[in-house]
Amino acid sequence: MKNILIIGSTGQIGSELTMYLRRLYGNEHVVAGYIRGAEPKGELLESGPSVIADVTDAQGIANAVKQYDIDTIYNLAALLSVVAESKPRLAWQIGIDGLWNILEVAREHHCAVFTPSSIGSFGLETPHELTPQDTIQRPRTIYGVSKVTTELISDWYFHKYGVDTRSVRFPGIISNVTPPGGGTTDYAVDIYYYAVRGERFTCPIKAGTRMDMMYMPDALRAAHTLMEADPARLKHRNGFNIAAMSFDPDMIYHAIKQIKPEFEMVYDIDPLKQSIAESWPDLMDDSCAREEWGWQHQYNLIDMTSDMLEKLTKRLL
Repeated sequence: MKNILIIGSTGQIGSELTMYLRRLYGNEHVVAGYIRGAEPKGELLESGPSVIADVTDAQGIANAVKQYDIDTIYNLAALLSVVAESKPRLAWQIGIDGLWNILEVAREHHCAVFTPSSIGSFGLETPHELTPQDTIQRPRTIYGVSKVTTELISDWYFHKYGVDTRSVRFPGIISNVTPPGGGTTDYAVDIYYYAVRGERFTCPIKAGTRMDMMYMPDALRAAHTLMEADPARLKHRNGFNIAAMSFDPDMIYHAIKQIKPEFEMVYDIDPLKQSIAESWPDLMDDSCAREEWGWQHQYNLIDMTSDMLEKLTKRLL
């Protein structure tokens, strides 16, 4: 049985991934790693073990790995795109210096490591339609630069030391559990909260600006499925394009209006978010992930919208 450490377990993806993996492997086999000031609470705290796991503290990570006999690390520590642009040094310390610490611990203790990349690893020169698995990556944000570096360092540790590193390039992730946290695609989460509360939504992204998106249940399955995949089949490791849906603000607005016809949306463009969004793919080609480890998404825009509105209505009203 695997023993798994989730670093960043109280974050947007980490909080849901921890519970998802506990259901699969058993509560005692999945350790929620956290930093001081972001301690796990409620079910996340009560359902299984937790430990301080700060990526800037290599010895602390090593101690956690030894204490719980960890063989697999999911490293979700990062600043999201908009926040990272305002705190570039911190973004690098967490995303790259922290990853180096994790990979060193993994090398010494024979752990597999999952560290997600992102659509932010691409740039304006990248083909935006059916973005290839292997293509030019010249991002102009510190978030994107750190994600490209993540892919390259992770590949290097695999080829140099045999560390079993794997990653996916996540699209924008939409969740009905955790609120937005400073990402460019956050509007596609915010909009559902406004719709459920009966409030008019002000969209910061221009109409016609399409981006890859994914519903959280698909994102969780992708991370788990890749880590369980037969390594002999993996030609690419860091990181795989994965896709589910692509839409612009008008498309998600009209999907919501099918269920809530009274819903209203206006535009007030955020220049930073817009510039970042325009540098990202409209739709990635994820054929390599489908061929090499059987990736398949389950949710489209209509399915996700129905589920989001149902879940949020039950929780918020």
